Amino acid sequence: MTVSSAQAADFPLQLDLDAPEEIARWRPLVQWLLAIPQLIVLYALGIVEFVVWVLSFFAILFTGNMPESFFGFMVMTHRYQWRVLTYAYFMREGYPPFEFPMSAADPGTDPAHLSIEPAPKLNRWLVLVKWLLAFPHYIVLLFLGIAVSVVWIIAFFAVLITGRWPESLRNFVIGVSRWANRVSIYVYLITDTYPPFSLD
Repeated sequence: MTVSSAQAADFPLQLDLDAPEEIARWRPLVQWLLAIPQLIVLYALGIVEFVVWVLSFFAILFTGNMPESFFGFMVMTHRYQWRVLTYAYFMREGYPPFEFPMSAADPGTDPAHLSIEPAPKLNRWLVLVKWLLAFPHYIVLLFLGIAVSVVWIIAFFAVLITGRWPESLRNFVIGVSRWANRVSIYVYLITDTYPPFSLD
C-alpha cells in the first residue's frame, strides 16, 4: 500500500538529514563507539519519555489535550534520537550536540532535522486504540528494519572503500526512519493523524 507524496507531506512530522554523503573512511570502524555517551543519554531520555507517555495518556483521556511541556519533551526526545542514530550509523561526521531544545520546530543547529507540528486538539478515546491501529505498520516496519540492517552492512563496506554513502541506500535509511518516527509519534499520542505507508 502506498500513498502520494502530497499525503505524506500533510503528516505533522518533518524529518530529514542535511549532510554530505562523503564520510571519512575510518569512521564506520569507530563512530558507533564514539556514540556510546549519546546512547546512554538517549536511554535515560527513553525511560523518562515512557513516564511522560503514561501521564499524557490520562491527560488526553480526561482533557483532550497533551500538556505543552509533555509535548515538548517528546519532540525533543525524538529529535535527539534521530541525531544520535544518524551519527551512530555514520551518516554524518559532526558529533551531535548535547542539547535538549523542546521546541516543535527544529532549531537548525544540527544536520539531522526533526520537527513536529502540535495538534490543536486530540481525540480523547483514540488514545485507547492507537497502539492497535498501528499494528499494520509494525509488520511492515519489521521487514523494513531487516532491510535497513542489510543496507547498513553494505554501506559499512562502501564507506570503507569509497568514503561515500551510496545515495540511494542513505535515502532508504532516512525514509524508513521517517516512517518509523511517524508511527512512533502516533502511538505516543502526539498526533491523531494516521501515519501514511510511505518513505517520503
